[in-house]
Amino acid sequence: MSDRPMTIAIDGPAAAGKSTVGEIVATKIDGVYFDTGILYRALTLLALEQGVSPSDDRSLAALAASMDIRIGKPTVADGRQVDVVLAGRDVTNSLRTPAIDQNVSEVSAHRAVRDVLLDQQRRIARSGRVVMVGRDIGTVVLPDAELKIFLDASPEERARRRCLQLEEAGKPLAYDDVLEDMKSRDRIDSERDVAPLRPADDAVVIDSDALSIEEVADLIVDHAQRRMAAVR
Repeated sequence: MSDRPMTIAIDGPAAAGKSTVGEIVATKIDGVYFDTGILYRALTLLALEQGVSPSDDRSLAALAASMDIRIGKPTVADGRQVDVVLAGRDVTNSLRTPAIDQNVSEVSAHRAVRDVLLDQQRRIARSGRVVMVGRDIGTVVLPDAELKIFLDASPEERARRRCLQLEEAGKPLAYDDVLEDMKSRDRIDSERDVAPLRPADDAVVIDSDALSIEEVADLIVDHAQRRMAAVR
């Protein structure tokens, strides 16, 4: 693949494998990986800590505007993909908890919140060769991305994957509870008025139910190589 700049947008529902796939794809194309969900999870953590309601859009937007967040390469060998530092505090391992999972969709549904964080996401995308992962990257954040992927999987498969993640993290939850939470988040993400979860019109839709992470990553890299070759 050439060294020209390129943006790859990867969208999809919770636990579809976007983060893991995005990181692998970024490595394969020698690019930068960025999961925009980190911003919303960090904001949700701050809101919960400060007693701000997930339904209070004005307070959440103000909190987002003042959020001192730094995202960098991992410095701890504990399986993390990046370091997430809030006001000098490493919160990386605090962002994947049931409490965050249960509130992040509502927090991220507010237009005021998304508007505050939009410019920051676009600045990151313009930094070179970037693989950006989220819910509305191809439809809103990067509508001109060279390649748009919508990574999907059934709620049942995604709940199974999330249960495994929680178990490995020492925070096991019952499958039925995880599945119900997954379906609830899907409804919120898909039915919200602002930037609802959906494939971009020109997105490549990949169903990952029967595919391994490596197989999905290879598919995306193949699409990226063909897109780059087409514009030479």
